[in-house]
Amino acid sequence: MQQNTLPARQAMPSQSPANPDPLALENQLCFPLYAASKELTRRYKPFLDPLGLTYTQYVTMMVLWEKDGITVTELGSRLYLNSATLTPLLKRLEVHGYITRTRSAKDERAVIVTLTPAGRELHERAHDVPHCMGSCVNMPLEEAMELKRLLLKLLDSLSSDGER
Repeated sequence: MQQNTLPARQAMPSQSPANPDPLALENQLCFPLYAASKELTRRYKPFLDPLGLTYTQYVTMMVLWEKDGITVTELGSRLYLNSATLTPLLKRLEVHGYITRTRSAKDERAVIVTLTPAGRELHERAHDVPHCMGSCVNMPLEEAMELKRLLLKLLDSLSSDGER
């Protein structure tokens, strides 16, 4: 049984029945993803401001709350961030007193990121953020979970090309 997939270089069908223009905004997969991401990030702001975190700092802390003491490389991989983006972000978290960065004793090229007591305490203060955000999304849970599944599938297909 053959799966219907898009050709490797085609992000979306080049036209919709209503608009045959391949450059029409309505024919793009990227635009609703971009707009939804921007809007969701904006909705996080009132919940993250009291914590003194940006959205990117928040997701970084989430990774560290799951697994403390990981390398910058592993952290970047989990967050789909390159070191040029991650390094200044980690410096700011370090200035806030939430993390420390130290060279690995096993491999001096590797930098280990570790939570401080203040970083672990922040976990408790951030506990209600997911619930608060859930109230901002007016979508049945089943649809939200299906959307997440599809987005992870898309992300996996984009990551498998080795250009991450």
